[in-house]
Amino acid sequence: MNPVVERHVRLFKNGKNQALRIPREFELPGDEAVIRKEGDRLIIEPAKTKSLLALISTWQPTEEGLADHNEGLLPLEDVDL
Repeated sequence: MNPVVERHVRLFKNGKNQALRIPREFELPGDEAVIRKEGDRLIIEPAKTKSLLALISTWQPTEEGLADHNEGLLPLEDVDL
């Protein structure tokens, strides 16, 4: 089991929000996090990455067609199975 590491940090106001700076040793991957409250504790976790399908569903359609990679190839021959 890993030993518990803790640091005291100062809370400050950022506009109407309360904020804190996360020390480098607690840095989270990515650029989004999920925060929840459990009793008196605040739990901050990295946001889960979206699935490939979820990511693709956010893409906007493009006017470009797909490239014709068959251009210049010889026609396929019939194959007996």
